[in-house]
Amino acid sequence: MTSLGPDVADRVLGGWLGRIAGNMLGKPVERGDLWTRERIDGYLRRAGALPLTDYLPEPADESDALALRPEWRQCVRGRIHGSCRDDDVDYAILGLHLLETHGFGFSTEQVGELWLQRLPYHQTFTAERAAYRNLVNGLKPPLTATYDNPFQEWIGALIRADVFGWTCPGAPHRAAALARRDAVLSHSGNGVYGAMWAAALISAAFTAPTVRLAIDTALTVVPASCRLARTVRRVVSLYEARMSWEDTLTTVAAETAGLGWIHTVPNAAVLTAGLLYGEGDFTRTIALTVRGGLDTDSNGATAGSVAGVLTGAAAAPAQWRDPLEDTVRSAVLGFDGARISDLAARTVRLAGTGAESALATLPG
Repeated sequence: MTSLGPDVADRVLGGWLGRIAGNMLGKPVERGDLWTRERIDGYLRRAGALPLTDYLPEPADESDALALRPEWRQCVRGRIHGSCRDDDVDYAILGLHLLETHGFGFSTEQVGELWLQRLPYHQTFTAERAAYRNLVNGLKPPLTATYDNPFQEWIGALIRADVFGWTCPGAPHRAAALARRDAVLSHSGNGVYGAMWAAALISAAFTAPTVRLAIDTALTVVPASCRLARTVRRVVSLYEARMSWEDTLTTVAAETAGLGWIHTVPNAAVLTAGLLYGEGDFTRTIALTVRGGLDTDSNGATAGSVAGVLTGAAAAPAQWRDPLEDTVRSAVLGFDGARISDLAARTVRLAGTGAESALATLPG
């Protein structure tokens, strides 16, 4: 196997743990139209949990408890025993299975076939559900993404991108190309660009010396004029101008108003701000990202993946890692109860195979 460096296995495991922990952190408040930044911080203040350094605390009063997603009882401090099932993790698992089954030369049609074989229809949402329905009705990509699908630029394809970054460490353009092939099953425009950007960001985190440089590298895989790239650059510019995290998010929220809380672009802004102001610290990164609101569990998962790759599993704080008990729940057929460490080891094997494949295509 081609050498990937002695720390790649630890970083890949860090990415898996970070994705799952960030998802669990954000899951109880996953409803951006209800759980605004202000409401999330109010919840934390009432529970005496600011600054946020651990999973969400139990609600301080009944009104908070009623407003949380019903899964909160398995996602708050002291109640976590392995991960909850969630599509943000299901798609990482399904992506791993895709690469194990079809290799790095997979087709978009094969992505759709695996969805139908392994993913229950009622565990899909928005653009993925529209694409699933179109597949069942006999449509082929890219029509599966564009026919009767008002969610084409929402965040679904972005949350499916991690495995392409994990298996292409330090090769962001290759990671982005794989993510695009997956994304066009259900998305178009900024929905596809978000997946490409996220895959490249995670890939770049393996080799970039700072999170800022990883973000810069990820921007090179999407058109500079697309709204996603312009919004990410806007967040970077406000950060560089030393604007506070709160004021940065307020500014960009006004500039992306009307897109909705599940659209890729405003969520990429929240994610970028969490990564920049988190400054490479695992806890601060996922805490700020989830406190940023919108699609909290999806953003927390991607931020955790990037932070976990940057720090590695060994450096991930125990309060995030230990309650997961190396166990993941999943709706993907055949994977419920899988060991996180096993999923990571399988990912590392794919990364080695992919590196060999990429080297074989180089001239000379």
